[in-house]
Amino acid sequence: MDEKMSISKWTRKLRLLFSKIFDDDYELNSYHSDRILKYLQTAPICDNEERIMLGGSALWFRHGLRLHDNPSLHSALEDKSLPFFPIFIFDGETAGTKLVGYNRMRYLLEALEDLDNQFKKYGGRLIMLKGTPHVIFRRLWEEFGIRKLCFEQDCEPVWRLRDDTVKVACRDIGVVCQEHVSHTLWEPDTVIRVNGGIPPLTYQMFLHTVSTIGDPPRPVPDLDLTDVNFGVLPESFYQEFTVFDKVPKPEDLGVFLENEDIRMIRWVGGETAALKQMQQRLNVEYETFCRGSYLPTHGSPDLLGPPISLSPALRFGCLSVRKFYWALQDLFQQVHQGRLSGTQFITGQLIWREYFYTMSVNNPNYGQMNENPICLDIPWKNPEGDELTRWMEGRTGFPFIDAAMRQLRTEGWLHHALRNTVASFLTRGTLWLSWEHGLNHFLKYLLDADWSVCAGNWMWVSSSAFEALLDSSECACPVRLGRRLEPSGEYVRRYVPELARMPGEYIYEPWKAPIDVQERANCIIGKDYPAPVVNHLEAAQKNGNAMKELRRILEKAPPHCCPSSEEEIRQFMWLNEDAQSDISTN
Repeated sequence: MDEKMSISKWTRKLRLLFSKIFDDDYELNSYHSDRILKYLQTAPICDNEERIMLGGSALWFRHGLRLHDNPSLHSALEDKSLPFFPIFIFDGETAGTKLVGYNRMRYLLEALEDLDNQFKKYGGRLIMLKGTPHVIFRRLWEEFGIRKLCFEQDCEPVWRLRDDTVKVACRDIGVVCQEHVSHTLWEPDTVIRVNGGIPPLTYQMFLHTVSTIGDPPRPVPDLDLTDVNFGVLPESFYQEFTVFDKVPKPEDLGVFLENEDIRMIRWVGGETAALKQMQQRLNVEYETFCRGSYLPTHGSPDLLGPPISLSPALRFGCLSVRKFYWALQDLFQQVHQGRLSGTQFITGQLIWREYFYTMSVNNPNYGQMNENPICLDIPWKNPEGDELTRWMEGRTGFPFIDAAMRQLRTEGWLHHALRNTVASFLTRGTLWLSWEHGLNHFLKYLLDADWSVCAGNWMWVSSSAFEALLDSSECACPVRLGRRLEPSGEYVRRYVPELARMPGEYIYEPWKAPIDVQERANCIIGKDYPAPVVNHLEAAQKNGNAMKELRRILEKAPPHCCPSSEEEIRQFMWLNEDAQSDISTN
């Protein structure tokens, strides 16, 4: 033990000496120090073959769970001969694990397994361990003398304390932190600076600002991992931290399946699956562009077919947003040969994502009502009885709402049209409950939910922000909207099996079915399937009047965000020109 301690002390002193040589007199000593460095990395210290590994770098995966378009990977591997430590840390919050359901955790772990498998092809592995990031990186410096820590920027303020703590710790020990922007198309701080030091308050202002900045960067080239010198953790790390020799299961991390696994749609996490899904999506977009259209599922979403969205892969960074953005732009130009300019249309949903990130970056209270400067203080009521639980579990008695909420819990996914529908129902449309309840539920179960985009959507749909002052006296009707979006009723039958034999004319309002029809369908309302939690028409009328009264009291909008036009609202809410009847409360 004494011998090992003396070796460790000697090693640290030697590292500090060489650090001084490198920093203060690099030109004079570069040849000799490089030769000695390579020797020390392989030379045995003592009989037990302990080795000194001087220098090297760590790549800290958080989001950005991919190898393609990864500028942090390029930075970490500027010298392949030095030890390289690719690391993911289960710290109880990174990658959205603070509030996480089974599907989201499984998707994350599949993404990590895919990374691990890719590193194994080159003789390495993804290092996965539990612990506190700044403590782990300090220990890496103590054991290996790492000189550089690289990671992709997590711009949202919820990550700031974690990252600042790591940066301070690295500064104290002389480890260089290199943070790269690739999770967003543009760096949010740059957008704010170009806009005069404040975030753009409308989507059109955001478009104008980024047009001033210019096109987002194209992806960086893929990196050849041949001959990379992968670092290996010493035994001491296994004693100090929980180190996973293989990718854990959700159950290993205390996350369990709540109900029977009856998913109709199987989402697979990881870069390999994401790149295949992107190519399939581009094939769909190509056919759409050739027809002179874009956004293939926007006006008439297919709720029964396999989803073509890449948002889960983008949320975890299994797919680079820059790669997808430029693939769409290049494909559009290939089809139309430069005759049309469709930048803001064909990538509109990606731009909305950027907008919400930018709005949240300097607002730590963005995900709540209290002390959130862009959120209206709407006096939502407290949940009464079990109405909130019934909404979360898909037992409201409104089949279209219940089918969506059950799909969310079983599969971790909802089409955007469905998200807007259930969000409106919870808030201003029917139940008049705070959007914060919905945000927390979505953050737990929705595969692609990240804090800024999800909170932004909830504020918009609830009329709390991103909307002209309380201009929301109309709201979506769950009966009429269901009939328009999926007239066959098969979507309801898929996720609400109690109604599988209910005739189509009653599938969206089964409480109107005569008792003999209910008996033949083996579904008695109030027994086999719940009666409506409220009278929607009465609630919608009451809520609409409340919004009008609030608008009268406020008279003038406080400095909150709002859309630029009706067309912008339609794009966000996934409404087409025929949707007006779906918003009626009559």
